[in-house]
Amino acid sequence: MSVPRARALLLAAVCGLVAGCGGGADPPARTVTGRQPAGDPPTSTAARPHRGGAAARPLRPGGIPPPLARTDVYAAGRPGLLAPQVRGDPARVYVPNSVSGTVDVIDQRSGRIVDHFDTGANPQHVTPSWDLRTLWVTNDLGNSLTPIDPRTGRHGRRVPVRDPYNLYFTADGRRAIVVAEADRALDFRSPHTMRLKKSLSIPACAGIDHMDYTADGRTALASCEFAGRMVVVDLRTERVVKTIDLKRGAMPQDVKLSPDGRTFYVADMASGGVWLLDARRLRVIRFERTGRGAHGLYPSRDSRTLYVSNRDEGTISLISFRTRRPYRRWRLPGGGSPDMGGVSADGRVLWLSGRYDSEVYAISTRTGRLLHKISVGRGPHGLCVWPQPGRYSIGHTGILR
Repeated sequence: MSVPRARALLLAAVCGLVAGCGGGADPPARTVTGRQPAGDPPTSTAARPHRGGAAARPLRPGGIPPPLARTDVYAAGRPGLLAPQVRGDPARVYVPNSVSGTVDVIDQRSGRIVDHFDTGANPQHVTPSWDLRTLWVTNDLGNSLTPIDPRTGRHGRRVPVRDPYNLYFTADGRRAIVVAEADRALDFRSPHTMRLKKSLSIPACAGIDHMDYTADGRTALASCEFAGRMVVVDLRTERVVKTIDLKRGAMPQDVKLSPDGRTFYVADMASGGVWLLDARRLRVIRFERTGRGAHGLYPSRDSRTLYVSNRDEGTISLISFRTRRPYRRWRLPGGGSPDMGGVSADGRVLWLSGRYDSEVYAISTRTGRLLHKISVGRGPHGLCVWPQPGRYSIGHTGILR
């Protein structure tokens, strides 16, 4: 993330580096370094297709789908539980390069870049749509969204949208929520046309950027990066119902709900760890230190571990969902700046962008070893690993339930 002044400087940098503030590309040379260590699981995410049950047929927008398990909101995310509409999608990683104004597409099996294209200025995240049929690139300073067909890899015409830093969808699939960070607002839109339905202004939430929902999908907890607090939004009435202060100087980032639906985890980049919040009473429980620059949060496919990317020290911390405390830390060889990403469909690889190093990391979730380090464009941020198991997406880089 960047402070408002840095956002302005970034725009200037984009304009200088990318012709016309949105065109152009980095030099075509792309290198892949690092080999898969012997004994590590393969990096392919071609999980065996699921033949029934949870992913037997696509969902339709309407009511909020009930969870597959009362004690695990991620039960639909087990390896192999691919929805029918994504089973034929190639295993790719879509990397938005914020400074370059481009997207790099990586083949998960080989670790090589197979596509590279321009987007609008300052692409921040690649977000799966609720119905899993479209990947949206959020071009923040370009005030647009770029749609990608994950089956073919083709990208369509940009859709005008104001200040799309991040993107979410209500759990019933009826509304998209564009996170307008600079404007301190949540814009509720049509999920396909992106036509504006309502704008919720939240002046007290400077730097609103990341969210997750309660287990019933009715309430969102959003981080206010530059205000050191969280806001609670009733998604049925589209109103702020509560503000939760963390501490002076806090910079909350990514938000993830625990599998049992009882605890929200909130990464705090400035404090170097994660806050635990009671998801029912919506109040702070405690703070757990993980590492400098704690930023991205990703649950493992077995719902046992939460991966925390510590961007400023080049490490990944592992938190046990059972004990709610860190139990291990992986360090990237030679350092790095692990930021946003996701877990492969088979659960064997954690993919993270290297925000300040123009690279992407593929990390074995069994050993913590670096499998691939791939050179990409400048400022890689919210990359999307695709396909992923699950029935529907509520947004960001892939929160599937």
